[in-house]
Amino acid sequence: MATSGTNRSGGDLALEGEMERLRPGLTGYCYRMLGSGFEAEDATQETLLRAWRRSDTLADRAALKSWLFSIATNVCLDQIDARKRRARPVDLADPGTAVTPVGAPLPETTWILPIASGQVADPDGDPADQAARSETLRLAFVAALQHLPARQRVVLVLREVLRWSAKEVADVLETSVASVNSALQRARATLDELDLEDAEAPTRPSTEDEQRLLDQYLKAFAEYDIDRIVALLRYDVVFDMPPLPLWIVGPEEVGTFMLGQGAACRGSKLIATSANGLPAYAGYKPDPESGAWLPWSVTILETEGPGSASAPTITGVHNFLAPFMPNLFSSFGLPERLEDSDPVIGTALL
Repeated sequence: MATSGTNRSGGDLALEGEMERLRPGLTGYCYRMLGSGFEAEDATQETLLRAWRRSDTLADRAALKSWLFSIATNVCLDQIDARKRRARPVDLADPGTAVTPVGAPLPETTWILPIASGQVADPDGDPADQAARSETLRLAFVAALQHLPARQRVVLVLREVLRWSAKEVADVLETSVASVNSALQRARATLDELDLEDAEAPTRPSTEDEQRLLDQYLKAFAEYDIDRIVALLRYDVVFDMPPLPLWIVGPEEVGTFMLGQGAACRGSKLIATSANGLPAYAGYKPDPESGAWLPWSVTILETEGPGSASAPTITGVHNFLAPFMPNLFSSFGLPERLEDSDPVIGTALL
């Protein structure tokens, strides 16, 4: 967090350090509330700036966390009041086929957008706790939260994701414990009533199996071996491309699309990364005019453990198209272009 002035006291520096340590948790909270990595980053920065300006009003340093989350809640509630609910392609239309026109892009504000895993990962956090919370970063879960009224969304995220007590949430919302408990019951009932089966997290492969699956996919994609790609996909895999509305289902449709309308991705360079707690990669398409490779998509791969099958599979391929989202690659700390000398497959420095 940038602050003005060079004559800050030791207390100021300590407070700034404590605020920065809470940044990943704040960003994750704002992301679940808003459904956009861009908006979550802006909301977190606005929270920290407001907090810094009002730091002389914080009487009890031990209350810093709840104080910051109270500010973040107000920032998020203001943003939610100003716009409509975000969604995924599967929420807005029936599936198409590999030959269905992709359609005109819809506004960025239509969609649940990704967030770099590094923005919400606490380097000092418990790995098991972070792994459990990463499931609540899945696109389907974040989309499900968007169906809740704003204050119910606050209650559900703080109570069931971040495990705050009802009293702590009541203090943030300046309401009663009874009101918080009632809001939580209504939020749970709303989610139960919705047809949100895919919001339930599937069995994740082990970290090693998931990394192996990502490596296999990236190598097959780099060689544009569609048969190998299709072999990694579950029978009901969902393939989509926000902000384009088209989405398709099934390995055969995906393979046909990649050899047809999607064939322009052949020859891409790839950078492995992580988004929403899941394996992901950035794709750069060759640009004949510049001779470089330019940003094309950040793709999240949703995976499922072996179960009764012999190997883990990919259940979702979610391609967020950078030409329609100018800040997408920078928000992931990704380069804005690759050159001929760069490797075909690399790793993001996140």
